[in-house]
Amino acid sequence: MQKRNRWKLFFAIYILVVIKVIIFKYPYEELLKITASWRRDVIFEGLGTANFTPFKTIKMYIDYAYKLNSVENLAGNVLVFVPFGFLFPFVAKEGERFFVMLLNAFVFVLGIETFQLFSAFGAFDVDDILLNCLGASLGYCVYRLMQFWGRKRKGCL
Repeated sequence: MQKRNRWKLFFAIYILVVIKVIIFKYPYEELLKITASWRRDVIFEGLGTANFTPFKTIKMYIDYAYKLNSVENLAGNVLVFVPFGFLFPFVAKEGERFFVMLLNAFVFVLGIETFQLFSAFGAFDVDDILLNCLGASLGYCVYRLMQFWGRKRKGCL
């Protein structure tokens, strides 16, 4: 198996895990109850609970860090997308460019958040988009550092 194909397999598995963890996080029976409740008013209810204000949720987690599971939520939203930024450059040659990787991460995250907005399988939060894209950016930095160290190591031999 070619190296790039192996990375594509890892990336596909990663994407499926992210979808499972973020969208289909509830037990199967709960998901069935949610889908059974899908009516226009329930779907539009997501618009009322959605956060479209940047940094609102992040600020709340910081302000109430002593009461909420803030670290888990903030760090989790960042860490779940670190692999995206690291793996994407291995999967797509164009993905070696930061802005291409970031745009792809943004589109994927926006798709997840939009699905949550209209499906009631979660809540739309613009801060999740920011934190997830930050995670992808950090993953990309890890990718670049590994490239740098790899070249430096080869140069020493």
